[in-house]
Amino acid sequence: MALHGKTAVVTGGSRGIGRAIVQRLTAEGATVLFGHVRDEAAAAALSADTGARAELVDVGETDQVARLFAAADEHLGELDILVNNAGIPGTTPFLDISEAEYDRIMAVNAKGTFLAMQHAARRMRGGGRIVNISSMSTAWASPGESAYAASKAAVEQLTQVAAKELGPRGITVNAVSPGPTDTDLLRGAVGADAIAATEHMTPLGRLGRPTDIADVVAFLVGPDAHWVTGQNIRATGGLV
Repeated sequence: MALHGKTAVVTGGSRGIGRAIVQRLTAEGATVLFGHVRDEAAAAALSADTGARAELVDVGETDQVARLFAAADEHLGELDILVNNAGIPGTTPFLDISEAEYDRIMAVNAKGTFLAMQHAARRMRGGGRIVNISSMSTAWASPGESAYAASKAAVEQLTQVAAKELGPRGITVNAVSPGPTDTDLLRGAVGADAIAATEHMTPLGRLGRPTDIADVVAFLVGPDAHWVTGQNIRATGGLV
């Protein structure tokens, strides 16, 4: 139980990669509060399974990010860990994307991460850990991902700057960039042929699993990663 006595906030925690992260952190002994924006049934089931507390929050809304951390103050006290997992995709071609869609993607993926990092860092004990979930798309973007890839590139730059500024307090800040990961979101957006093709492209011969990403996050927030900061770990099975 490497995280016994630690407290954590996870955004976007009810499904997919976020769910696996909540499960892993609680299994390691952390007390977890996670945010979710929909699917209250999934959030309730995760809370029942892990003991983590769920909060309905849209990280694209400034006041709701503040409310999430007010809940953390009430239920966790001092904070040790933040995992910024909440994010939304974008698949609209560059010439067709509207300003409203661009603003929404940036608000959730970039600004939401930025604000959560600020709130967390102001509350965080020395030796804290921040992990931001980015994407393989910053290295290998597909058509239609202009706003999405840009938002995740911003997350990676925020990670590097925050690592330098928070380092004197012993707080590490890192990013994890998953490759194609077997989630309901991916299978709902990509056909079976594309999934099979991706599996064959990956040196390890399969899609990532949410637990693969949670394993990397658990390392970064645990005691063995105290000398790792300002890094972006591409958990892609060797795809990039």
